[in-house]
Amino acid sequence: MHIAFIGLGNMGGPMALNLQKAGHDVRAFDLSKPACDKLAADGLKIAQDATAAVQGAEVVISMLPASQHVEGLFLGRDGQPGLLGAIAKGALVIDSSTIAAATSQKVAKAAEAAGIAFIDAPVSGGTGGAIAGTLTFMVGGSEANLERARPLLEKMGANIFHAGAVGAGQTAKICNNMLLGILMAGTSEAIALGVANGLDPKVLSEIMRRSSGGNWALEKYNPFPGVHENAPASKGYAGGFGTDLMLKDLGLAQENATAMRASTPLGGLARSIYAAHSLAGHGGEDFSSVIKMLQKKG
Repeated sequence: MHIAFIGLGNMGGPMALNLQKAGHDVRAFDLSKPACDKLAADGLKIAQDATAAVQGAEVVISMLPASQHVEGLFLGRDGQPGLLGAIAKGALVIDSSTIAAATSQKVAKAAEAAGIAFIDAPVSGGTGGAIAGTLTFMVGGSEANLERARPLLEKMGANIFHAGAVGAGQTAKICNNMLLGILMAGTSEAIALGVANGLDPKVLSEIMRRSSGGNWALEKYNPFPGVHENAPASKGYAGGFGTDLMLKDLGLAQENATAMRASTPLGGLARSIYAAHSLAGHGGEDFSSVIKMLQKKG
């Protein structure tokens, strides 16, 4: 199958490679030349631009940072036409970006008018899951469009959930990431307190992991350096899921909560914590670096 893949960051790059390894004809593009060069060295076909990538594509997959990037890509901006005008009628668009549900719905409506199918399919599982092909997909869209996408999603992920209509995947994702942000801040706070009292972070983490405080961060993504060899914390907080991306997702959750008149006090507090961490110069580091804010000073 001819697939166009737009967005080759920490998540998109490995996802595109997994599709190619599965035997699909993948043509990819990213505005970042270093990202393109890296994946070209891994054997991925790189198109001259996004428009060239989608020529003749049966499926177009996008993995972009934020709502404005997705809307700009498909609907156009600054007087430039959007990609929907270049995608073949009958093709399927799978947007795996984490964006506002309203943006997904807006793009889906325009895609439908152009004769193009659309689902939102944000993911969870981190860069490790993207590389291993074990991501969780949260899909918003029709059952028929999900079934069209399923064979491809199965090459990139291990869990596929149909959350509901277009936009539902995004809502599920922001709920998940709000909880993740809260859990990481709380886990970091607990470890920092234990270390301040002289406890070994590895021993404390294992105690909590096997007790009622156990969670995903303690299992797979410990924020303290050296506890998990492959976690970003043990690699200078490089790679992974950036603080600014977590801050963006927490902002989406708060915007949604305001619109729905839902109460999310812990989500709001987590957003404030990550905002302060970003302002302190850590926006490009993995979000688990939030532990730096909470460690004993001096």
